[in-house]
Amino acid sequence: MKNENLFAALRGAFPARLDDIAVETDNGLCYSWRDLDRASAMMANLLEQLDIPPSSRIAVQVEKSVEAMILYLATLRAGHVFLPLNTAYQSAEIDYFIGNAEPAVVVCTGRNFGWVSTIAFKAGTRHVFTLNDDRTGTLLERAAACSDRHTPAVRRGSDLAAILYTSGTTGRSKGAMLTHDNLHSNAAMLKDYWGWVPGDVLVHALPIFHVHGLFVAIHGALLNGSKMLWHAKFDPKRVMADLQRATVFMGVPTLYVRMLAEPALNKQTTRHMRLFIAGSAPLLIETFQAWQERTGHTILERYGMSETIMLSSNPYRADGRHGGQTERRGGTVGFPLPGVSLRVVDDAGKPLPVDEIGGIQVKGPNVFPGYWRMPEKTAEEFTADGYFKTGDVGKVDARDYVTIVGRSKDLIISGGYNVYPAEIEGYINEMAGVAESAVVGVPHPDFGEVGVAVVIPKPGAQLQADGIIAELKSKLANFKIPKQCFVVNELPRNAMGKVQKNVLRDQHQGMFAGLTKKPS
Repeated sequence: MKNENLFAALRGAFPARLDDIAVETDNGLCYSWRDLDRASAMMANLLEQLDIPPSSRIAVQVEKSVEAMILYLATLRAGHVFLPLNTAYQSAEIDYFIGNAEPAVVVCTGRNFGWVSTIAFKAGTRHVFTLNDDRTGTLLERAAACSDRHTPAVRRGSDLAAILYTSGTTGRSKGAMLTHDNLHSNAAMLKDYWGWVPGDVLVHALPIFHVHGLFVAIHGALLNGSKMLWHAKFDPKRVMADLQRATVFMGVPTLYVRMLAEPALNKQTTRHMRLFIAGSAPLLIETFQAWQERTGHTILERYGMSETIMLSSNPYRADGRHGGQTERRGGTVGFPLPGVSLRVVDDAGKPLPVDEIGGIQVKGPNVFPGYWRMPEKTAEEFTADGYFKTGDVGKVDARDYVTIVGRSKDLIISGGYNVYPAEIEGYINEMAGVAESAVVGVPHPDFGEVGVAVVIPKPGAQLQADGIIAELKSKLANFKIPKQCFVVNELPRNAMGKVQKNVLRDQHQGMFAGLTKKPS
């Protein structure tokens, strides 16, 4: 049987000169292609020594490091399923993820070992390792004794490669299952669509626990045999310095906003660059235009999801398709990618004509097979003819450009991270003295959008907004925490008694308007 393991495809794209630099970090470390091959082999051999079942889940909550990327490659190489977790997640969230996914192995930072291992062992996980961003930890200590030769496990394209948890609109998160084919087909298609060429160098300044940084950026560089300039955390000055020896940059809109706040950003700073890509959150037209004016480059905006990887993209080059009019248009996410079928439908599921706004549905080799251990939810999210209901609202114009005009289910995207109000509301509603709550997203000059919580107390209860925020911070990732909280006597409701979140958004939408975009 042909080995369709994604690792085999990535390894096959390594350059012939394995001693060339593959990754250079922001603290001066250099990793060769041979280093990536040998280190991933050692970690894969360690996983095999643990005698865990095939396709076991490997849950990972660690800080960004090249070793963390190598662990991802090793998981694929050994034929297991990678489960990345946001480093900001707290105990209540980790408890749910580990209980739901039942990983055979958990890897965490050394400072979190105490509480993470307690949760993991209680859930039945037998192996918990540590991995720190300074190349220390029990994972590396154990792997150091393993062979640096390993034959990649044979996997079918339909086998699971990763599970990404995406917060549920009704409270609990759902595990989006992604196959080797989902990931490989999307990466191979983007290699052509975005014009990757020999000699490209990628500035990697994104986290590696979600689609953008882990799959789109890393797969793109590895499949092209391209060097990465690796930034553990985004610092606009240091990233801008690296732009002068790179060709490709991928970022969320917040990163572009913060670079625009630097006076040194100009055409000279970006003269060596070939392509700037933005995604994970809407790019404001002001940011799009300001970047054009300052750098002479037009940002390429694209659209994707945890469940689908990339779905659409503005064009890299004019190639005669779509009537030959293929400029990158601000405010749009471009065209459906080759192999992706995208349609806009009304509430009854009937396809809508050009420029009509409705729900976006998609189909293609990149679309996931379903949610982990949620067959009913999976069936609910797919149509009878196999289209996935994205939950996004948008339109397609006469030239096939896709525009996202809103998000159903009240999703908030703050600094590129998905925040689901229902999850936050669930935690607030469990607090003593709380009768009900509503969380809405409002515009913010730095994060694009942030949450605002509006809370009703029970009769006789005395609630403090600061206390509610403080309690949330002890339970949830910081990016989910509302920036403001208000305690009120009642919430606006319609005739059916449903909370009118549109009214709340209107009431609070200007509250951050006076802030300036923050340099970082």
